[in-house]
Amino acid sequence: MDTSRLDLNLLVTLEALLAERNVTRAAARLHLSQPAVSAQLARLRDLFDDPLLVPARRGMTPTAKAVELAGPLRAALDQLRTTLEARDFDPATADLTVTIACSDYIQAAVVMPLVVALRAQAPGVRVAVRHLMPDLIEQQLASGETDLVLTTPQPAQAHLRAQHLFAETYVLIGRRGHPRLRPGLSIEAYAELEHVIVSPSGGHFRTPVDEGLAALGHRRKVVMSAASFLFIPEIVAASDLVALVPRRLLRDPPARLVMIDVPWLAEGFDVSLIWHERTHGHAGQRWLRALIAEVAGAAPSAP
Repeated sequence: MDTSRLDLNLLVTLEALLAERNVTRAAARLHLSQPAVSAQLARLRDLFDDPLLVPARRGMTPTAKAVELAGPLRAALDQLRTTLEARDFDPATADLTVTIACSDYIQAAVVMPLVVALRAQAPGVRVAVRHLMPDLIEQQLASGETDLVLTTPQPAQAHLRAQHLFAETYVLIGRRGHPRLRPGLSIEAYAELEHVIVSPSGGHFRTPVDEGLAALGHRRKVVMSAASFLFIPEIVAASDLVALVPRRLLRDPPARLVMIDVPWLAEGFDVSLIWHERTHGHAGQRWLRALIAEVAGAAPSAP
């Protein structure tokens, strides 16, 4: 290959094409037109004497040569970005796009205050939110499709780093004026209420809470299974249904709802910030991780 004909822009385009496997999405990622990216792909094919990406049923599939190039290319470009940006990163003037994968609950609990803070401190930083796909976390972080993941702790993986953000607890919500909802609710009275629960995978009417209740000799009446926590406050406010929701989901509960602590319920979960080793030293990413920890109320992590 004649390396004198290779420029940095072509390598950045190849990186985007290998990550997106689609010319239109790669063009959007690069802020270029589709014809411009197609032209650069043609140049890359000529330079490497290889098709690099071939048509597939959905998008494009990398050739063996492209797969061979992907890792070293990504590592080289990440190192270059880190070197260039470490010297002059300034939040007030930074031009940076970060992609965060998380659940809708985390969007409300963490991403919303994060975006508010960014508008004040770093107006040039853009946030793209992706749907959380737990089975693809490492793959998406490694490929650059996702920069940060906010989720429950994951099993330790060699190329992933993590910081604990907070421990979440549940609170019981119901409509104001509910005839059977009052502070000091017993576990027996709780079990007799009609409940709506969240089943992210869809359609299930049993959660770990029900396992805990069963161990204590109780069974609650679950009449609705929803796919999202964000829908729950509305349906509860308009009915006599009740629901356990993460406390941070309702930092400012609407007047139509009441929130009741359930101290006999030990269920809860931790939320962690996860990122890939490839972005660990990136100055902008370091600053952003610190800001996320700040808005989430976490203690600072080690550098």
